[in-house]
Amino acid sequence: MDLPQPDVRPGCPKRMVFGPCGGVRDDGRCEVAEHACVFLAPHLPRWARPTPPPPAPPPDGLLDRAGHGPVVLADLTVTPFDRASVRSVVGLLAPVSDGLLIGEHQNRPDLPPTLMAQEVLAAGGRPWTTLACRDRNRLVLEQELAGLAAVGVDGVLCVTGDGRRPGGCAGVTSVFDLDGTRLAALAAAAGLSAAVPESPDAPPLPLRPVRVAEKQRAGAQLCVLNHVGSPARLAEFTAAARAAGATLPFVAAVAIYTDERSARVLQAFPGLHLDDAVVARVLDAPDTVTAGIEAAVAEARALLAVPGVVGVNLSGLASAHGEETAAAVKAEVATRIREAA
Repeated sequence: MDLPQPDVRPGCPKRMVFGPCGGVRDDGRCEVAEHACVFLAPHLPRWARPTPPPPAPPPDGLLDRAGHGPVVLADLTVTPFDRASVRSVVGLLAPVSDGLLIGEHQNRPDLPPTLMAQEVLAAGGRPWTTLACRDRNRLVLEQELAGLAAVGVDGVLCVTGDGRRPGGCAGVTSVFDLDGTRLAALAAAAGLSAAVPESPDAPPLPLRPVRVAEKQRAGAQLCVLNHVGSPARLAEFTAAARAAGATLPFVAAVAIYTDERSARVLQAFPGLHLDDAVVARVLDAPDTVTAGIEAAVAEARALLAVPGVVGVNLSGLASAHGEETAAAVKAEVATRIREAA
């Protein structure tokens, strides 16, 4: 597939054309450099091609189910390179989730995306596979898309990728042949349901809703949002995205934490906002696990009431006490959300 070839924005370390990424800091600084983000200007590059007809979503998949009621997408956190861990965690989450989001983090490498998707499918889960541009050139990205289509994933979350941080994979270079918008176009052309991320609370705030519309024009069928400070802020964002021309559905992020470490991991990411008062209340509770679950369920119910939101993404480490404990926490949150739906 031929892609639009406008210029890479000068000064962007991720070589983005359709930026900014979701990691812009609150003061406007780049995620991986000390200068200001080069996409803070009032105008963004536009997707010049006609919007392609979307591929039909897999039957009984998350997009199909979203037409009949709220859906639950759960982050899949497993021991890296451990198939037994995949089976164990999927066994806990698959029965109560409509999809499992396979992440791809700069400091936590794991099995290749297609192989990981096969493991999740074999364990009974419906995988949404994150594919990042950070570590792969276009050829390898297209190979993975072909593999993911062949094994039958529910969808692909197309991301540019977070930058490398100190202490993670020292000496490993980054690629960034493409950005997430252009990857979404390739995914749609491969017949896959393409999801894209967006960070409503990351600068430049006025341009974030417009980016959703541009990603939809490239082929995205779903937008998975990063954490926001309040349901009111989310409602403001989705309304602005609709005004900009976006019609795709949104999945809102629910913060899952039950202890100091799992809360701080979420708070450390640029472009991501939590309700600090709720975090303090959970961490000060006599039983932080119960308090964390109750806070997550309450947040999910409030976010699902926002127009345009068809589901929630149970996002975060959930617990510092291992992958199975974390999966059990998410499973309990998912169960309570589904019971209330």
